[in-house]
Amino acid sequence: MTEGVLPRQETVVRTAQMLRQVGFYVADLHTVRPSCFDIIARRDSQLLLIKILKNIDAIGQTGAHSLISLARLMRGAPLLIGSTSGGQPLEEGVLYTRYGLGILTFETLEDYLLKAIPPFLFSSPGGTFAKVNGHRLRMAREQSQTSLGAIAAMVGVSRRTIQLYEEGGGAEVDVIERLERIFEIPLAMPLNPFEESARIPRDSEIEVEGEPVEEPTPDTEKSLTSIISALGGQGWTVEVTVRSPFDAIARHHVVRQRSLVVLGVGDLSNAVRRARGLHEIARVAEGWSAFIVPERKDRDNIEGTPIIAYSELKRRRDPESLFELMEERTDG
Repeated sequence: MTEGVLPRQETVVRTAQMLRQVGFYVADLHTVRPSCFDIIARRDSQLLLIKILKNIDAIGQTGAHSLISLARLMRGAPLLIGSTSGGQPLEEGVLYTRYGLGILTFETLEDYLLKAIPPFLFSSPGGTFAKVNGHRLRMAREQSQTSLGAIAAMVGVSRRTIQLYEEGGGAEVDVIERLERIFEIPLAMPLNPFEESARIPRDSEIEVEGEPVEEPTPDTEKSLTSIISALGGQGWTVEVTVRSPFDAIARHHVVRQRSLVVLGVGDLSNAVRRARGLHEIARVAEGWSAFIVPERKDRDNIEGTPIIAYSELKRRRDPESLFELMEERTDG
């Protein structure tokens, strides 16, 4: 083990504890498989889906894409917590990205949440950079009556580069330090890791190759097709998920606080194994959970997740009747 690097399970536990300490509702799902995330947490309107790995090289394009896509569906921010890459420890205070996914060390997240110290640096091909406060730089330059060319010469970059900095571009750390010494003001912008980690590229910008993609079983796929058809007729938008503790997400445009439904599909034995995880996810996401089975056999719910038979789902004629059914069968 790299010196100073926490075991993965301990990092999961400590991350969940820290999130609760600062007011997040948390569900720890690191023992649930398959899952592209280990922790789901909400504070006010901020929803986080967090994956924790010791070595961030273990996250491939498929895994990153799954986490990013799921966060998009749930209107949350994806984040990867890691310790090492290429056998070397990640630096504290730096926001890394891989395949569009934001990455922090546990210590950086701890500084941000417990000490209100945000990261100022981000790693990018070519080095470590900081985002320049362009407005402050331009005001300082104009007040000192210094030209773009003169500043460029003092710093050792081109005139056009200074213009880009004034437009809020990123600069190498040593360049920002030179500018700060010249004007005697701080110029590096703090980064919000939750916003930065939600920089979700379009699907066309992510090439997924070299990793097996989890496919639903034929029975599950057939059931999902039937469920999508039934819910679609009621005006629901249904998205099938992969590498997730649930099989699909459904949303409706009706005016309700809890219009998100995480869906499991399978038989009752499958529901027994997965229902608690679905209930925890729905609780944190401020939505509903439901498990769709061929036959209900008088089971109203399992671990707080309503059990609904295919035939009952198909008989629903409007979203309100489904909400009412889930409400009736939710434990507590």
